[in-house]
Amino acid sequence: MNPPCPLPDAAGGDVPICYTLWMRILFISDIFGKPGRKALMRMLPGLVSEHRADFVVANAENAASGAGLTSKIASTLLGGGVDIITTGNHVWRQREIFDYLDASDRVIRPANYLESNPGRGWTVVEKDGASLAVVNLAGNLYMGTTTGAFQVIGDVLEQIPPEVRHILVDFHAEATSEKVAMGHLLDGKVTAVIGTHTHVQTSDDKVLPLGTAYITDAGMTGPQNSVIGVDKNIILKRFLTQMPVKFEVADEDVCVEGVVVEADDEGRALSIERLRLREES
Repeated sequence: MNPPCPLPDAAGGDVPICYTLWMRILFISDIFGKPGRKALMRMLPGLVSEHRADFVVANAENAASGAGLTSKIASTLLGGGVDIITTGNHVWRQREIFDYLDASDRVIRPANYLESNPGRGWTVVEKDGASLAVVNLAGNLYMGTTTGAFQVIGDVLEQIPPEVRHILVDFHAEATSEKVAMGHLLDGKVTAVIGTHTHVQTSDDKVLPLGTAYITDAGMTGPQNSVIGVDKNIILKRFLTQMPVKFEVADEDVCVEGVVVEADDEGRALSIERLRLREES
């Protein structure tokens, strides 16, 4: 997608910087509530420009008050520069999203949920002559998912048109062991395996031996002065009293977190870089 290398000018001046990488994917991790949404919408144009992102993928399963996604929020994110929205185990929390999931090819839910469930588990987006496939998976350990992610991913990849070389997998899972194992299973088969769900960004971003970018968890776009997005005092009360409480989204120290993946024209990852930007007050 990047322009061809320019030639030196006739006066013999410096050759402009030449970027030979074919695709850059900006992945925004776990948007949490209104603070996360507002911060992303304010910062996204600058992020796209700074990182020369060709595609923007965002996990938004916590975008609606910390639990689920609504059609209005999805439309706002898509209208604000996000190309594909992924979700996870909270996708069913807002029932009005069901019809939207069936109608939209830009919002997906885990592919290892039942085929009879609303929506789809993967999609392809095209822009400026390039194509990106995005697959959503949910973990099985501690997540209550009955169909195995490892058992379905092979069939999903076979359904993606062979001419689509760039494939990103959002693996929304609790256990680090599952995420690491999925990275190794898909090494050389997809462009990137990005872990989400725990809301704590890990430092193991790397390109695996066969050319797949990997990170165990890309973090959370939302209030960091919290317990994974929720007002810390509410969570402390729950732990101290062992009584149920109503969660409320925190609003302090908001960060946008995620990764930037660079890939060649064959879909092999060349680099992955963690992204963590604090919003100014």
